[in-house]
Amino acid sequence: MSKFIGWFALVLLAVAVYVALPATIVWGWVRWFKRSQPRTVSSTLSLIGFTLATASALLAVSALLYSFAIARFAYYDPALLRIYGVGILLSLAGILFASIGVWRPSCLRWHALVCAFGTLIFWLISMAGE
Repeated sequence: MSKFIGWFALVLLAVAVYVALPATIVWGWVRWFKRSQPRTVSSTLSLIGFTLATASALLAVSALLYSFAIARFAYYDPALLRIYGVGILLSLAGILFASIGVWRPSCLRWHALVCAFGTLIFWLISMAGE
């Protein structure tokens, strides 16, 4: 039974990172471009956090495509470790800005926070698998 729960949690985490996170990023950008709302400091901070989370996700996709092009990263490849570091820093900066921007209503306040945490979880899991 505990083996089933472990596999279920792993599948649930994979769906969250590889399906729900990209869908949330796309949904957030669609919401941002559709809404014409006043640009406040809080909404701008949320936008910055969301942009940093998106950059972190794009870095992950780019690293994946690059790894296919070079036929895989070597074990503890310095370039891969730098990619992990940059991805984590982008996610942490996204969390910082999103956390500050979440206190006032805006269309991205929850998207920014969820996506920044999601990308941070992705990087930590990817790094642990290395």
